Formats: sequence, structure tokens, C-alpha cells
Amino acid sequence: MKKTSWFKLIHSHSCFEIFVIFVVYQQVMYHEQTYVQKCLEHIESQLGWGASDTWHNDMFVELSERIQQETKVLLSPVTLKRVWGRIDYQSAPSITTLNTLAQFAGFQNWRDFKGKAPKKSSSTLSNKIRANLGIIMLSASVMTLVFISFYSLRGPAPTGEPIDVSKVVFKSRPIAKGLPNSVVFDLDLGEINSDSIHIQQYWDPKKTIDLDPGQKQATGQYYFPGYFRAKLLVDGQAIKQHDLFIKTEGWLGTVDYRPIPKYFESQELHNEKLAFPVRAIEEITANEKPISSTFHMVKDFETISGDNFELRSTIKNTYRDKWAVCQNASIIILGTKGAMVIAFAIPGCASELWVMMNDVYISGKKHDLSGLGLDLSEAMEIKILVEDKTLNVVSRGQKLFSGSYNESIGRIAGVRYRFLGTGEVHQSILSNLEGKTVIDFMGNGSL
Repeated sequence: MKKTSWFKLIHSHSCFEIFVIFVVYQQVMYHEQTYVQKCLEHIESQLGWGASDTWHNDMFVELSERIQQETKVLLSPVTLKRVWGRIDYQSAPSITTLNTLAQFAGFQNWRDFKGKAPKKSSSTLSNKIRANLGIIMLSASVMTLVFISFYSLRGPAPTGEPIDVSKVVFKSRPIAKGLPNSVVFDLDLGEINSDSIHIQQYWDPKKTIDLDPGQKQATGQYYFPGYFRAKLLVDGQAIKQHDLFIKTEGWLGTVDYRPIPKYFESQELHNEKLAFPVRAIEEITANEKPISSTFHMVKDFETISGDNFELRSTIKNTYRDKWAVCQNASIIILGTKGAMVIAFAIPGCASELWVMMNDVYISGKKHDLSGLGLDLSEAMEIKILVEDKTLNVVSRGQKLFSGSYNESIGRIAGVRYRFLGTGEVHQSILSNLEGKTVIDFMGNGSL
């Protein structure tokens, strides 16, 4: 049998030396857990939510979101429940979890928190050890035998070395075609043992699936089409990722109820133009609360770059009452590495407009986006031109907006037209800048 590091340690030291190691180890773990408890109490006091044993699930969800906003690190609600002792879990929190909690508590990292946390005298613990020395000596002898039998069979303890990602398996496969769709993630986490293992399903880092060490499969539900980058996260770091493509079969219409939309297939959206059937329009306009509707065309356009293309669209907003008085509409371009969103509304609602160019976000609250203020009660052609990561939006010969971004969007993977309320699309033509590839989405075969 190959001798492990623990086996060599045990056979090279006396029972008393091992007893000393054991006692020191217990004291270290005792003090570490004491620091963890102090940190949690500090956070509880900071939040002012009352005793943590009264917290319900939504409070852990909110705490997870607040921690991510402040530290840029995701600790899922399940991870937080484990740390707070609401879920039985034997392993100690990972250093990433401790660093993140310490940062949220107002410290640089876990070491900084421990250095600044008030310290209590250890005389009580020392007195207990001296008073029960005989019992502890007997326990140490028993623990020695346990160490020999257990660690000799188990093999070396984790050394904190980097994860060998070549031994980690992370794959996915959609179960069906169309929407809604479930996706099966096949996993082999190898020897990874962490309290913070997740699958990030979407671009949104809040959309995660919690995993346990050794878990072999997980499933995720997708209600909207798109090109997603699924990531396997360990202690907040992506160790593996792959693309996940949920396509449409032609155009797909959705009334965007959350979390589950109502679907309308291509044949229900009429010919020559995209428009929802009368029953859908009546349902939307009868809503007392704002609701959007979307036309989706999601498929792989391998030859068209998201950083160099032209999209010509003619759109019309068909509902302008109650909560839809601003005539909000947006054109969304999906890429294999990101997305672009251009929002429109009547001029009087320009403050509510925004533009997202992958890694660059521009808000109408902080910038003048009045150029994107359009009256869409009549059909209007809008041209979106992107050249070398520079976006220009043009309508009726006038430039409405110009801006640039840094991170590539990748290949174009889809187009969406979204309306607050209802709308129509009369034209949708995508082409590369050379004009060699031209796709008319309103032509035969698209609807």
C-alpha cells in the first residue's frame, strides 16, 4: 500500500506528539469557527433584519443579491444557508466564501477581519484542557488509531493546489426542440470539494443552479430562446464554460409573463408583417399592469459578425394607452459573446431610454438620448449600422445615436423586437457590410 502523508506523519511521531497536534488542530478549528460566528453576527447587525434563525428563504435570496452587488462575487442562497447553519453541511466554508463575507462586512478580506476582530482570552479553553488531561490523553490514543486506519485508506489530504480542469466534465444537451425547453447538464467534478459550486445558466450571474460535491447531473429550465454561455463556477471562479443555443423555428412570439411567457408560433403571427393575433392583443391591453410582447428570431448566422453588420427594420407601436403611453420599443441583437439593445420611446419619455452595446451601458438618466425619441404610432424604418464596434442608429436620413464598445459581440445569433404592450414589424433585413450575405426575415420561409 502506498504510504500517505498522514500515514508517514503518524508513524514518525509519538502518541504524545500526535496528541499535541490534535489539540492544536482542535484549538485552531475552534478559533476559526469563532471568527466565522463573529463575522456572521457583524453582518446580521449591519443588516438589521433581526435574528438569523427567523430569516426565511427570500431574505437569503436578497442577501445573496446584495453581497454580489457590493463584492461582485456570487454566494448563492444555498451557500449562505450552509454558512448560517440552516442547512446541514460538514465542510468548513471555503476561503473564497470567507473573503467575500468579510468584504461585505466592510473588511478587505478574511485575514483583515481576523486581524481586526476583538479577541477573547483563551484561558477558559486552556483550563478545560488541563482539568481533563487524562481523558484527552486516552482520546488522543483512540484518535491515533482512527487516523491510521482512515487516512491510510483515504489517501493524501487536499493540498490547496489549483483545480485540474482537464479532469472536470461539464456538458449540456437540450431535451426538446422549441420552447419551453429543459437542459440536462452532465458533470464530473472530480475531487472538487467546495461549499460554493454552481452552474450559471445565463449571462445574468444571478441565474444559477447550486451543486453539491460529487453531483453528476443537474437540469435547468429555459422559457426564452437565446444564445447562452453556461459556466461552471467554483468559489466564484468559472473553471469551465460552453455555449448553449436555444433556437426558434422561424419567428416566435411571446407575451412576456414571468417566469413563464405565452407562446405564439410563426403561423399565428400572420404574413407580410409580424403582428400578434387579436386575442393576444386584447389580452395584453386588458392588463392593469405593464406587460411586454416580443418577436424572436434566434438561429446561427455563421457568416455575419456582430461587430460589422447592418439591420434594417420597420416597426410600429400599436398600443399607446394607460401604462404604454411612452410607446416603448426596443431592437435587440443577440451575439455568441454578448448582445446589443437599442431602446426607443416618444420624445417626452427620453429620460427612460437606454442603449447597451455589450460591455458599454448608456442610460438616458445620465446622457442625452433624445435622438432615440420617436413617434412610433406610424411605421418607421430604423437602420442599425455597426462597423468595427461602432454603432450608428439612423432613421429618415438622420443620425439618432452613435457610440462604440470594446468587447466583441461575436457572431450574430438572433434578433428580437420588443414592445411595451403590442407592436408590429413590417421589415427586418440583416446583412454583412459587404452585402454578400443578405437575410430577409420577412421573406418566404421565415414566417
